[in-house]
Amino acid sequence: MGITKRQPWVVGVSGASGTPYAASVIRALLAAGEAVDLIVSRAARLTILDETGISFRDAHWRTDLAAWLGTDQDLEDVRYWPAGDFAAGPSSGSYPAKGMLVVPATTGAVAGIALGLSKDLLQRVASVTLKERRPLVVCVRETPLNGVTLKHLVELDAQGAVVLPASPGFYAGGSTVRELVDFVAGRVLDAVGVPHSLYLRWEGELGAAARRSGSGGGAAAEGE
Repeated sequence: MGITKRQPWVVGVSGASGTPYAASVIRALLAAGEAVDLIVSRAARLTILDETGISFRDAHWRTDLAAWLGTDQDLEDVRYWPAGDFAAGPSSGSYPAKGMLVVPATTGAVAGIALGLSKDLLQRVASVTLKERRPLVVCVRETPLNGVTLKHLVELDAQGAVVLPASPGFYAGGSTVRELVDFVAGRVLDAVGVPHSLYLRWEGELGAAARRSGSGGGAAAEGE
């Protein structure tokens, strides 16, 4: 019998505001039985600290990740790679990753990936993902967008990436911040075909999602 190779999704967290989007994506990937390789940029550590009060440290990443996710999920199939480690597994095209999700993505990360700069491990892995023709989702979190960033996003689209702005939809009946966050995370996972129950899907009936949500029939959040 052959050895089954671990094939993770690489989740890259850049310094944009919106780290709850990344936490929701990671929780849902683990709930779906997917392996995760995690890259947290230096700027993202500051954003996580600012938005959650949690310090994300290389030496204690597993403990800090559990606190950030706010879950008792098994983290044994999560690997963490420091942002400055250019010798990390996912930096090579021969590493068996399924693809990469950059959540959230700063405009700086968008520019670096579009131009192939590889200024840190996150950008390097995104470039590898593109050259290997693997799925890449870039969840940009910025507003308004200037012309330069728009050109970079068009370039990413031309290279095969999915450009997915962190724009929650309200048709799913979301009324809390967590539900709106989960909607965006769910759309990220939809883009790569990972099953989840993060939001109520449109089924062609006006007001149906709002009625189901209000009656307590809404989808349970992953990790709860």
